Amino acid sequence: MSNIRKHVVFDIVGTIVTYDSILDALEKRMGDRLRDEGVKPSMLGYMWFEVSEREYTYLSITGRYRSFYDVFTSIFYRMLWIGGIQDPRSFASDEDLAYIMGHIEDLPLRAGAAECLQLLRDAGFTIWVFTAGDRQNVRGYFLKNGIEMPLENFVSCDDTGVGKPALDAYKPLLERLGDDEKWFAAAHMWDVSSAKQAGYKGAYCTALEKEACVDIFGEMDVMSDTLPEMARKIIQASTSSA
Repeated sequence: MSNIRKHVVFDIVGTIVTYDSILDALEKRMGDRLRDEGVKPSMLGYMWFEVSEREYTYLSITGRYRSFYDVFTSIFYRMLWIGGIQDPRSFASDEDLAYIMGHIEDLPLRAGAAECLQLLRDAGFTIWVFTAGDRQNVRGYFLKNGIEMPLENFVSCDDTGVGKPALDAYKPLLERLGDDEKWFAAAHMWDVSSAKQAGYKGAYCTALEKEACVDIFGEMDVMSDTLPEMARKIIQASTSSA
């Protein structure tokens, strides 16, 4: 009998949980104001996350690591300016920002997330979390939805001060898992393709981005449109390669 164990390392924000509570708070607090300026709240919200990821990464690769939460909070008014608001600090207030940020701990599970994790666990996989977020906050997304996940299975970029998608960010857990079978699963193609380059098998779900853009990122070992489908394909690929 083989002693090789099986692991799946998940990205969380955007993959297992959606941005919806932040987008809903932005809509509720500022939706009418934004539309009066010709700004679609949901588009602004996604831009806010995407630009925050870029700034977070740039700070990390230049040796000035800051937590994603700090970056996301700091660039709020900049995003309003980029969105076309001429005087962001009179258009919005710190109270608006505090209201929106108060919902970052409420990010809801993506459809099929719980089923995906259970399918993998039932097939003998150990689930890990690798996130740019705070470990306690990210664990809360699981616990609030009745999904048990031991804190020791959460790894944060904050632990090493190296942000994804730098290849060195993926390697500590990769090395910790040794010669076992190791998958990395995400709904961000930049994330899973980088993890694959670092040495993981890659599993990608299109639920967030829709377009995989394989012409620039390449094909992953598993690609699917839903999280449960991704889990089933990982299980099948693992069984077929055993």
